[in-house]
Amino acid sequence: MSVVVMFFAIIAALAGWWLARQRLTVKPWLEQGVIEGVPDFGASRDPAKRVGLGFLLAVVGSLFALLTGAYFMRRELGDWQPLPVPPILWFNTAMLLLSSIALEWAQRAVRRGSRTQLRLGLAAAAVFAVTFLAGQLLAWGELAASGYVVDGNPSNSFFYLVTGLHGLHILGGLAALGWASVKAWGRGGVESVRLNVELCATYWLFMLFVWMVLFSLLAGWASDFVAFCQQLLS
Repeated sequence: MSVVVMFFAIIAALAGWWLARQRLTVKPWLEQGVIEGVPDFGASRDPAKRVGLGFLLAVVGSLFALLTGAYFMRRELGDWQPLPVPPILWFNTAMLLLSSIALEWAQRAVRRGSRTQLRLGLAAAAVFAVTFLAGQLLAWGELAASGYVVDGNPSNSFFYLVTGLHGLHILGGLAALGWASVKAWGRGGVESVRLNVELCATYWLFMLFVWMVLFSLLAGWASDFVAFCQQLLS
């Protein structure tokens, strides 16, 4: 259970850092200055969308934290047999990392006002993400062909469950990325897609973090790390 607490602590720290960047703690009634012009009611929806994403990430993080705790508890039983990690997972991890980097590049392109680089960044992020999902399916096929089917062992079931759930969340992110791409190729200015790109980049970075945690579980590094920490505390 200490692993679950650690995971929740990391998520809470990330959420606090991210919310602090959104200026949600600002007290507007204490700020001084003259309000000029008519307020932009469209822009006032931006904080709500950011908060909505924050709640979504908290729910997703809680889900994977509970799965992580279930993994450490279930593997203590005698019928647990670790399955080999397909080498393609290294390639898939690189693809997800490149997808997140491409979205960060697209976010910088928005700040520079470069529509061309924005479009290239969004397209590259989508291609890398689709490649990641295709690689995950290949990993499934490789394991199934080797006899590691879903109902063969609890460790097999865990692998298919967590990678499948993570893949579904990437698919959801691709839908949001597709909407951002539609706006980027539309007639609106670069500023019209700023928030969409920012939220997609934040979501992608979070899903990359979740995948790194899951990959460490599947590869056995997390177990070694927890054992090392328990030795230090004992």
